[in-house]
Amino acid sequence: MTPPATATPALLGVRHHGPGSARAVRAALDQCRPDAVLIEGPPEADAVVHLAAEEGMRPPVALLAHVADDPGRAAFWPFAEFSPEWVAVRWALAHDVPVRFIDLPAAHSLAVDEKPHRAGDGSGEGEGGGEGDGGRPVAPRLDPLAALAGAAGYDDPEVWWEDAVEHRRAGGPAGGDALAPFRAVAEAMAELRAAFGEEAADGGTGGDGPADRDAVREAHMRLKLREAKRQFGDAVAVVCGAWHVPALAAKRTVAADRQLLKGLPKVKAELSWVPWTHRRLARCSGYGAGITSPGWYGHLFHAPDRPVERWMTTVAGLLRDEDFPVSSAHVIEAVRLADTLAAMRGRPLAGLAETTDAIRSAMCDGSDVPLALVQDRLVIGDVLGEVPESAPATPLQRDLARLQRSLRLKPEAAHRDHEFDLRKDVDAARSLLLHRLRLLGVGWGEPARHRSGLGTFRESWRVCWEPELSVRMAEAAAWGTTVEAAATAKAESLAREATSLAEVTALAERCLLAGLPAALPVVMRALADRAALDADVGHLARALPALVRSVRYGDVRRTDTAALGEVAAGLAERVFVSLPAACAGLDTDAAEEMRGHIDAVHQAVALLGQAGRPPAGETEAEETDTGPQAADADAADADVAAAGSGIRGRWAAVLKVLAGRDGLPGGIRGRAARLLLDDGRLTDDEAARLMGLALSPGTAPAEAAAWIEGFVGSGGAGGMLLVHDERLLGLVDTWLTGVPPDAFTDVLPLLRRTFSAYEPGVRRTLGELVRRGRASGAEAVRGEGTRNGFGAGLDEERAAAVLPTMRLLLGIAHTGGTE
Repeated sequence: MTPPATATPALLGVRHHGPGSARAVRAALDQCRPDAVLIEGPPEADAVVHLAAEEGMRPPVALLAHVADDPGRAAFWPFAEFSPEWVAVRWALAHDVPVRFIDLPAAHSLAVDEKPHRAGDGSGEGEGGGEGDGGRPVAPRLDPLAALAGAAGYDDPEVWWEDAVEHRRAGGPAGGDALAPFRAVAEAMAELRAAFGEEAADGGTGGDGPADRDAVREAHMRLKLREAKRQFGDAVAVVCGAWHVPALAAKRTVAADRQLLKGLPKVKAELSWVPWTHRRLARCSGYGAGITSPGWYGHLFHAPDRPVERWMTTVAGLLRDEDFPVSSAHVIEAVRLADTLAAMRGRPLAGLAETTDAIRSAMCDGSDVPLALVQDRLVIGDVLGEVPESAPATPLQRDLARLQRSLRLKPEAAHRDHEFDLRKDVDAARSLLLHRLRLLGVGWGEPARHRSGLGTFRESWRVCWEPELSVRMAEAAAWGTTVEAAATAKAESLAREATSLAEVTALAERCLLAGLPAALPVVMRALADRAALDADVGHLARALPALVRSVRYGDVRRTDTAALGEVAAGLAERVFVSLPAACAGLDTDAAEEMRGHIDAVHQAVALLGQAGRPPAGETEAEETDTGPQAADADAADADVAAAGSGIRGRWAAVLKVLAGRDGLPGGIRGRAARLLLDDGRLTDDEAARLMGLALSPGTAPAEAAAWIEGFVGSGGAGGMLLVHDERLLGLVDTWLTGVPPDAFTDVLPLLRRTFSAYEPGVRRTLGELVRRGRASGAEAVRGEGTRNGFGAGLDEERAAAVLPTMRLLLGIAHTGGTE
């Protein structure tokens, strides 16, 4: 028989995000039928709590509070579907009962800590510390669950909590009183607070610690409780962290509570609902009131009966989807094993530890690899909540939501890879959106390396929506009301504040990627100013590649980059003029850094020379234009191509100066010679002559080794050059065998670094070539003699050994004759 409703205020102490507590709260509210429900949380949420009843609201969600003029100072109060507070909110709205939040206002809690932070849910009960008072990081406190579990003889508080609360399928004990568990919890917490005193709150730190903050919060809760009792009488239910229940039941004067709240700092705070994720509820994410297994807790909350069997079935479905061979027999065996483990361990029902052990043994063959998948996808989970369109939001957030719908780019908690073809309007718009958001500091997507051979008209992205991005959107709202306008304003501000040339060129590249033509004039002015004032060749060389890439993006994105191309050409000319003098007198480290700059400039010049024509493979999707506009475009492309050819010629002249000038570091001279050889501007005879000079007996061994590293030190490509040009290999071999013993140890580390970068097969082939020696005399002229890496002539005996296998592979019958 259900006891009659009570008129005494019901203090329902809970564990945040506990499904057992959520079921108990629902049963207690059904029994008490209060006239008002009070919940631990910021009172500013009273204005938006009604949205929890709308169809578009799907937990996990969170209340986001931030300072109006400083959105980076923010706090979250998350709610999962199995959170007791969420159950209380939904019950109150379903029964048309007023619901109010009674914790310290966010206006005060955000003002106490001026540093940006991510909030907890207002307590750390049962979580071993936390982010109390609206989420400010606090000192570790006593874990009440650990204390109660230890008193019950448990080593693991999570296991004790599951046995004592989560595995209770009914709302109350045999008598049917749903309030009995809460009275027991209140009594336990009162004993803990009496036994541990201040240490229970702040670990004995004293002063302005968690104890003081909890005292302030509890004083405000008592005042709000008194206010509710005056309006609704004693038929009030309070849902709060179990730790606070004794404080709310304690007798305190109104004057004493108001004195605690007197003089608290205050800011203007704004509050709204934002989506949350199960992954952010997990303790491993750093959330102060986190739980170890939000997915498992959600399963326990929703499973009407036989939770172990239902869980094993879900796990089997996941593993099958990932091509693991799991049958119904595996599920049956896993359930039996979990129940057996629970009985052996003296537990009323198999918990997460037992089900995990059973899954590892029965479904994963003892491997932790598929088990890690279960842990990530199910035990924690990738559930992302939703909030209704009617929820308060800035114009920028609404514009982003509109773009997400129109581009069919739905935010998801799981990482998802996308590949965009920039020749298609929808994919190009998606790319622009992600680049604009990155410019605003909203890292919804990260560029990824796309598959080789797809050209520059494709982009690969890995996207994942994190709850913290809602704070970034609130911060970005200060720049504009739409994503494009905000990104443009942010880019202009970054251009004015940039202190180096490389920063501005990188910003120009980002503006072109994001499709922000309105920001380019400001960026271009800043770029011209920095380029005119910067005389450091290293700075100019670092800035040039990003600038040239920006010019190239115009080919795919149809962006006018003529002005940018002029700046890039001018920057390149300044590099050409200053580079030979800048390479003189460099030490080893500076020479290596300059060699990297030369490589970057070489690639940039190659791209700049191709700026007038689209990359290969990208023209098949473009329409053929005719008419005056097309003719003008062709003429402009011809001009650009001619300019690019001239730039490449001038760069080749600079490289020839670097390759032949004595006194420059060997690595730079060798690298310049190699770049000229690769471009076909240096003949093989000339390359051999330069190598012979660099490796002559009069050259110091260390300098000669540096020349070799500059010439062939480019991984597999350098090794293949030596494989196919035995003349160059002979020069290196002759020099190396002639290095004096006392100098050999000095050059060995440099040579080892050079040749270790080659592929194993290349090193093996080079070893074979060196082992068998080089052709000489008439053999070298006729190309006779040894074959690369295979000894002298054809070894017929070794070749005959593979013939039987070849006949089987080709299906050729052996005739017994000569092959």
